[in-house]
Amino acid sequence: QVQLVESGGGSVQAGGSLRLSCTASGSTFSRIAMGWFRQALGKEREFAAGISRSGSHTNYGDSVKGRFAISRDNAKNTVYLQMNSLKPEDTAVYYCAGDRSVYGGVRAVDYEYWGQGTQVTVSS
Repeated sequence: QVQLVESGGGSVQAGGSLRLSCTASGSTFSRIAMGWFRQALGKEREFAAGISRSGSHTNYGDSVKGRFAISRDNAKNTVYLQMNSLKPEDTAVYYCAGDRSVYGGVRAVDYEYWGQGTQVTVSS
């Protein structure tokens, strides 16, 4: 079993930046592909970014490509999401997720483990 805890959410003005962190416990972190998803009020959960077990492969949802960056530190059991040039439409609850595959996926059903979520609010 893997436990995931997100942190770093908050409120920011449009154009600003935030960095989310997600720390894992309960399993070997380097054997878990990680992803970040987000869910705005009244909308479906949306893939934001994913990273392979080693960190050598990353992928991004179209809406965040070029503005967000995912990274991981396997020594610290932590995955990060650096969010730059934030827009009001980035407002959502952000969830980290983990899966025992090598590369992870882009669908929520691809992931076995989930954090509780952290709110990000971007004002105009």
